[in-house]
Amino acid sequence: MLNEGPAKKLSAYIGENDHYDGKPLYSALVAAARTAGCAGATVLRGIEGFGATSRIHTEHMLRFSSDLPVVVQVIDADYRITALTEVFRAMVGDGLITIEDIVVVQYQGGATGGPGK
Repeated sequence: MLNEGPAKKLSAYIGENDHYDGKPLYSALVAAARTAGCAGATVLRGIEGFGATSRIHTEHMLRFSSDLPVVVQVIDADYRITALTEVFRAMVGDGLITIEDIVVVQYQGGATGGPGK
């Protein structure tokens, strides 16, 4: 269970077309976070960006293959993020992996069904 207070955020900046073990890399990273017992993971799809190659990745309709930027974020306790970082490093070929200190203000789910329920 993730508690309110200090935590870490692990982010992997990858390409939408990146794969690991025959499936999209972002799906493999989310599955790894779930297997590690993390509190949750989110995949964010960008509309444009560039990375180490300085090649622009965009969703313009004139391009046949866009390979949009994707960010996989996982927030959890320091010890879980530290362990998961090594898993991410083994899975991510081209990309950027970062860790940030954060503060969890609220983490709640399932029990209330969300706002207005």
